[in-house]
Amino acid sequence: MERRIDLAAMAKLNHDYARSIDEDALEAWPSFFAETCLYRITTADNHARGFEAGLIYADTRAMLEDRVKSLRIANIYERHRYRHILGMPALGEGSGPDIRCETAFVVIRIMRDGVLTVFATGKYLDRVRADSDRLVFAERIVVCDNANIDAMLALPL
Repeated sequence: MERRIDLAAMAKLNHDYARSIDEDALEAWPSFFAETCLYRITTADNHARGFEAGLIYADTRAMLEDRVKSLRIANIYERHRYRHILGMPALGEGSGPDIRCETAFVVIRIMRDGVLTVFATGKYLDRVRADSDRLVFAERIVVCDNANIDAMLALPL
């Protein structure tokens, strides 16, 4: 049985996703994805050219879980946090259990000393699926407007 994905449900999925990152609940972040999924961060130019490689690339939830583990215990980076500002999702066409969606975003980076900078702007290009009683991302392509991504891209966007 196909479940219909409505605007309010998609907005809540985006909100909960961003909140898990903004509130440093990164262990919850992979749960927003299907077991087999695609998460990729790229630039608008690379996306327009059809380049598949990404600054961050994962094709399973397990890879996302590994990323969180490495952020917690192995990676060395200056501590910071994000604040996401999200646009209204634009629902697109669906095929089978999935529906396409596009959502604009702005991510503000807050450093330990309190300095704020606009870290990234862009859009999420999603393929969303109803999985049991909730929505999950089958695919989330993060397309950043800026051509040069800060070397400190540690946290997910």
